[in-house]
Order: sequence, then C-alpha cells, then structure tokens
Amino acid sequence: MSDPPRPGHVWVDGRLLPADELHISVFDRGFQLGDGVFETLRVRGARPTELAEHVARLHRSAAGLDIELSADLDAQLTAGIAALLAADGLDGPTGDASVRITASRGPFRGRGLLPPVEVVAPTIAIQAWPVVPAPADHLERGLHLVASAVRRDPTNPLVTLKTISRADYVFARLEARRAGADDALFLTIDDCLSEGTTANIFLVRGTDLATPSLDCAILPGTTRSWLLAWGARVGLRPVEGRLTLADFATADEAFLSSSVAGVLPVTRFEGSPIGDGRPGQWTRRARADRESMILAGGDAS
Repeated sequence: MSDPPRPGHVWVDGRLLPADELHISVFDRGFQLGDGVFETLRVRGARPTELAEHVARLHRSAAGLDIELSADLDAQLTAGIAALLAADGLDGPTGDASVRITASRGPFRGRGLLPPVEVVAPTIAIQAWPVVPAPADHLERGLHLVASAVRRDPTNPLVTLKTISRADYVFARLEARRAGADDALFLTIDDCLSEGTTANIFLVRGTDLATPSLDCAILPGTTRSWLLAWGARVGLRPVEGRLTLADFATADEAFLSSSVAGVLPVTRFEGSPIGDGRPGQWTRRARADRESMILAGGDAS
C-alpha cells in the first residue's frame, strides 16, 4: 500500500505557508509546555462535519486554560480551512480530509510554568491530510484492545479539555503496540471504562447502547453525541453510566467512535472475544449511517 500524499501547505495565524517551511517560534508555549488545545474534524466534499460543535469545544478547552481566543476566530477558521483544502486539492466533490486546528498560548521568552500576566497572542494553526480508509481487516475482523496502565481520574479538571499535552496517549499507544493490539483503553482509578486513546467506546447489550458517562474522565466527543441520538432513532436505548470490565466482557458488541475514523468495531479485549468475536450488526449499521450522514453534507442531526 502506498503512503498517502503529504500535506503541501499549512495555515498559521492567517497565512497559507508551504508545509516544509519553519512556522512557529521555539519559544511558543505549545512547543515548550504543551500549553494549548486542539480539535480534529473531517471535511468531505469541502463540507466540514460538525464544525460548530468542534469550534465550540475548542473555545471551552481554551477557556479552561485561560487562553484568550479572538472574537472572530470562527470566521478565521472557516476561511483558513477552505484556503488550505483548496491549496492541497482536497476541496473537490470527492475530497476527504482530516483537519486539525491547534491553538497554543503563543510565544513567550520568559521561563516557568505560569503564563505571563500580559496577553500573548495565541498561535493558531490548521493542518489537513487526506483521509486514509480504514483497513479492510479492521472492519471485517475488528480491533483488539488492551487496558492501559495509565489510569484516569474523574476529578481531574483537565480530562474534559482537549489539550495538546498527549504524553499519556502516546504512552498508551506504545503499550498497545508492545502487546500486539490495535489500541489501548483507559480505565478510571476505580476500574470503570473511560475511553480509547483517540475515541469514545460504546457497548451494545441487547437493545441498550451504552457508553461511559461524562463523569468517567472522558472527552465529550461530537460523534459520541451523534451516536446517542442515532441510537434513539433506530430503536436502541441510549445509556450513559459507569461501565465495568465485566460489562465490557459480556457485551454483545463493542465499537469505538471518533470524528475522522468514524465507527470501528472492537471484537477482542486482552485476547478474549467480545460477543461472538466478530463485528456485530448494530456496529455495522452505526458505521454505515454515520458515513452516509457525512457524505450527505455533514448535518449533525
């Protein structure tokens, strides 16, 4: 399989730049301290999926770190995404892109953890990559997950902020790779299910569509919200609660959900099968319906 095309451009602070140029200062607090927030969304046929929801969450995450974003940021991002996709040829009717928006606190030449008292203009960057289709094996066989040794604390105020500090997530992915698994699952400090490294988790139990509640140290995903509404429409009962490893082991089906990858089946955990060990009918339908929504224009309803 050939590698996907590399991005030719990036958008930084209102300017479209070649991807191989230098873009930010070494003094940027995002580079130095991971002091920033981000969002990743899918853009199909030049139509961003759930852009308003992603931008709203970007603002909430930034507010949580006292990062001041400009009042006209939403318009800047809309124009920046369009310019970037056009520059890299991803804006056509069949264009399918993964777009990342990053907002760091910006450059400051002083040292220390505490942000400066004076207002520093944040660094705003947009990147785009062609969406790589999920491997057929992932859809036909399903994913194998293992539990990460990193535990999530529901009382930690940072867990609902999408920050660029990703060391926990990198560590968990390394754990999964060493175990020969596809991804790692975070558990809370009291052994409840939390989330994957880049996705929320769902279980199908009879006619229940269950997912960890917001007090389980999860990021409130936009696809998660869509799936809870979808479940009610198709005859499943949405359930948000504190799910255990026993709930996971006895589920009929399980899947991960994220903005770019969509719905991906989970068929094994720590080497043991979930359900019959194959992607289930509800998982397949959820993925198909989500992809149909995106192809129809990204309407969140």
